[in-house]
Amino acid sequence: MFETPLESAKPAVRTHYRRLADRLGTLPTSEFDQRRAAVDLAFLRRGVTFTVYGDSQATERIFPFDLIPRVIPGSEWKRIEAGLIQRLQALNMFLDDVYHGQKALKDNIVPPALVLGAKHFRREFMNFSVPRGIYVHICGTDLIRDARGEYLVLEDNLRCPSGASYMIENRAAMRRAFPGLFQSYGVRPVEGYADDLLKALLHLAPSHLDKPNVVLLTPGVFNSAYFEHCFLARQMGIPIVEGRDLVVRDSKVFMRTTAGLVPVDVIYRRIDDDFLDPTVFRADSMLGVPGLVHAYRSGHVALANSIGTGLADDKVIYAYVPKLIKYYLDQDPILPNVPTYLASEPSQRKFILENIEKLVVKSANEAGGYGMLIGPAATKAECESFRAQVAANPRNFIGQDPIMLSRSPTWCDGRLEGRHIDLRPYILNGEKITVTPGGLTRVALRRGSLVVNSSQGGGSKDTWVLQGEE
Repeated sequence: MFETPLESAKPAVRTHYRRLADRLGTLPTSEFDQRRAAVDLAFLRRGVTFTVYGDSQATERIFPFDLIPRVIPGSEWKRIEAGLIQRLQALNMFLDDVYHGQKALKDNIVPPALVLGAKHFRREFMNFSVPRGIYVHICGTDLIRDARGEYLVLEDNLRCPSGASYMIENRAAMRRAFPGLFQSYGVRPVEGYADDLLKALLHLAPSHLDKPNVVLLTPGVFNSAYFEHCFLARQMGIPIVEGRDLVVRDSKVFMRTTAGLVPVDVIYRRIDDDFLDPTVFRADSMLGVPGLVHAYRSGHVALANSIGTGLADDKVIYAYVPKLIKYYLDQDPILPNVPTYLASEPSQRKFILENIEKLVVKSANEAGGYGMLIGPAATKAECESFRAQVAANPRNFIGQDPIMLSRSPTWCDGRLEGRHIDLRPYILNGEKITVTPGGLTRVALRRGSLVVNSSQGGGSKDTWVLQGEE
């Protein structure tokens, strides 16, 4: 049992994996396979699934789960936690600045054209003061470890970050499979995520309300994360609603029920800005609520996350986050970015176009492993196609040096093999910023693959953050 960067010649069992290795070493393969099968059956019965758009074989799939956990010592986690809190503080300050004084743009910390021309910049919300001054209430930041064992930020997810439900379900599955292991190992719990999320949402409600009503707004059953929407709503004990279940009257939002209209004070929305309100954004949206934006601007309902946060999701803006941390907090970044080239800069665009076969090229606003080229693994035709796209629309692309993601022991084809992994911790912003001690470790189940997204053949692991320093 080990976790090691790819370049290590002779991987050994690391200290914080030894007890796990000893325990699994006494377990016959047949019994291990039985426990794996029991977990898969439990996932099937509980409906732990995700949706793959455009898949001809099956739209809905069980989320692949590896029974070998990823273990993170307490000392490593302290640095991760501090870095994530620092990053979210700076991003929230950046969003507040962009939608008000735009001081960072005037000081050219970020070129104004990149912000004002960004796909998710919402001019409609200039000079709007969001409830409690919080733009991002739920954030999922993707981390990787490089060949030196250093954690790097791969990207930020600030619009509608998904995956927290799998983090919780993975932990429940591991407790069923190895019930005696957690207490002896000193693993920090993740089960409090839903309670912490609800507290963060309630923090947004007007202070004069004794019992605010919170709902989760979903696009519906065909959304890829619908399982998660239902799971989190159930865990928080709040209604899950679709746009047709809500109505706006006198700038206030109400939920239709069999007993009549019930006021809604906070909406945890899992719908992108474009589809929230057909009277303001996309007129053809059937998912949103007409008049919702006006109710939000009037202060009668709170939204999490706020409209316009997608600006900080932009992979071009990502490249400037280290500068933003220094600008707003006067601190050096605790968690650095992956070195990034901007196609919008002529000299860097030239480098990308000339070296596209050696780089990872990403579209600025795609997610889930889509809109991405891994040059060393791509065909000549794929490279040429991306080269043409970058040349035609340079603002929409970045390039990065391939980072050999760290590997973790993973059960594949009847034996343990190293597979590349990343980590998505979840950060909640309410009365204070908190980081759930764990997160979703995603694993590339295909040998040699660097793509961990479930939509691209990836799976997940339980993430054990230890109480101790070992």
